[in-house]
Amino acid sequence: MSEAPAPLPAALLDALGRRAEQAGLNAAAAPHEAQIEGWLLRLSPGQAKRSRCVNALAEGRLPLEDVLARCQIPFDRADLPLILRITPYSRPTDLDERLAAMGWTAFEPALVMVLPALGAVTDPGGLQRLSPDDYARLIGELRGSSAEEIDGHAERLRRAPVPHQAFKLEAAGELLACGQIALDPAPALSGAPSATPEFSPGGPMVGLFDIFTPEAQRGRGHGHQLCSALLAEAGRQGATCAYLQVGAGNVTAQRLYGRLGFHTAYRYHYRSRDPRAWA
Repeated sequence: MSEAPAPLPAALLDALGRRAEQAGLNAAAAPHEAQIEGWLLRLSPGQAKRSRCVNALAEGRLPLEDVLARCQIPFDRADLPLILRITPYSRPTDLDERLAAMGWTAFEPALVMVLPALGAVTDPGGLQRLSPDDYARLIGELRGSSAEEIDGHAERLRRAPVPHQAFKLEAAGELLACGQIALDPAPALSGAPSATPEFSPGGPMVGLFDIFTPEAQRGRGHGHQLCSALLAEAGRQGATCAYLQVGAGNVTAQRLYGRLGFHTAYRYHYRSRDPRAWA
């Protein structure tokens, strides 16, 4: 595929972005969750902030300061810093500005990218399936995670309502790349554009997660091979479109995903007033 895919119609990009947000929330479901005033609290240890943050999904009735104070209590009990994930869909709509005025620090901006159809993906093959425990151990060791973080990751994978499937690529016993897919069966949103031969927003949507290439193997095309194989596997399981999340500063990865046909749908970031959150 070309370096920069042709722009998508705005309505389709919006529909895919909204669907990717819901699918991402489903895929990141944690064993320890709570709700306060329509906000979703996730309280699982680990490096993935999406599993230990607050998603502000509703306006709520209480003043913002009161809602934040209520959220602080379970995070203190779990010995986790209180972190809010801020997206274009966060509520109230001025939440980001109000938190900034209260001195909450913004950090770790990221992009959500979407692929409208899997039909053009070729399958290079070579995937080896891993169990949740084996994958949590593998990716945890690669990232220098603690034993508690690895155990927490494995537990989330085992109990995820949207099953994660983990794979790796190897050559002569050496790891080339690894990653996961999570297939979300959610239907297309009401009001979404009708599918066309080129764009199929309906049907299951697959998320790519934890895409990792060891430093010594980078720049050799292994990430592209892995992602192509993962998307092809998801297509065999019925997926019609895809999404992923990537750091806003990770230009190399964004180029790779662009070559696969992904488009940026929206940005998000986190806010916290606890320095542990971005340490």
